[in-house]
Amino acid sequence: MATTSLKKLSDMPELLTGGHAACPGCGGPIIIRQVLLAAQQDGRKVVASISTGCMEVSTTIYPDSAWRVPIFHSAFENSAATISGAEAAYRSLKRQGKYEGEIAFIAFGGDGGTYDIGFQSLSGALERGHNFTYVCYDNEAYMNTGIQRSGATPKGAWTTTAPDGTVEPGKREIKKDLTAIVAAHGVPYCAQASPHRPRDLMRKVQKAVATEGPCFLNILSPCPRGWRHDPDVTIQLCKLAADTCVWPLYEIENGKLSINYKPKEKKPVREWLKSQQRFRHLFAPKNEHLIEEIQAELDAKWGQLLAREAFDNEQEQESE
Repeated sequence: MATTSLKKLSDMPELLTGGHAACPGCGGPIIIRQVLLAAQQDGRKVVASISTGCMEVSTTIYPDSAWRVPIFHSAFENSAATISGAEAAYRSLKRQGKYEGEIAFIAFGGDGGTYDIGFQSLSGALERGHNFTYVCYDNEAYMNTGIQRSGATPKGAWTTTAPDGTVEPGKREIKKDLTAIVAAHGVPYCAQASPHRPRDLMRKVQKAVATEGPCFLNILSPCPRGWRHDPDVTIQLCKLAADTCVWPLYEIENGKLSINYKPKEKKPVREWLKSQQRFRHLFAPKNEHLIEEIQAELDAKWGQLLAREAFDNEQEQESE
């Protein structure tokens, strides 16, 4: 039986070992450990694919691997296509009576390989209806290749390709809402999660792997190198992201949206921005207006989520 009991999960085998080369404070290994712990519930085996990126590079340095599950290293743009092929082969073997047992197929990708260059592959796999779970560890830039901006980079953030200076105040464009884009594919389950709430994250993983069809999890993954924060505050930053509604925690199951965490007192986005050096230029007098714009955009987005949840609840009650 699936469980998010931390005591029971702590007795289960770790499917990602220590000793890998990820940076201290990296959110990626924390996320992968939680995902793999949850996915092996109910006796499932796990098969994974991972696109080129921070987690692939740091956990599979030849000739070693930190993974204790079969894993495909795919190109930057095709983790979803790779796992689709594995899942299709599995279904064929099952039909032929050549394999028994349940397998959770999980594709991993960073935001660069998911929001941007991997989106075509992801969208195609979702549309075809493969039975797999895609996990995006969202560190909000192309961190593995030098901290370049991506579609996941938030407005105002410094990156090497959207620097702050006399002309540009960091990235001018807003962050792409990939979770909403995935939901528009009509998938049975998608969600946003954060490693600072492990029970919520692992419950969502368990729900995803137990759901027939394509599922998607978007998980915030702080990057000390790119975000310019101390390695020991990674989990605190995840909590702050939820408390400011920079990273809302919610799920959409069969079209119905449920918010999983509502801060009792929503903190101002200034607290989030001042926690990372990538935003420090926004506090210069000439850029203060951008903080107000960011706050207004976040408030509007949070209001839309609350309204959508209320509407979906009302519709569900009317149908009962």
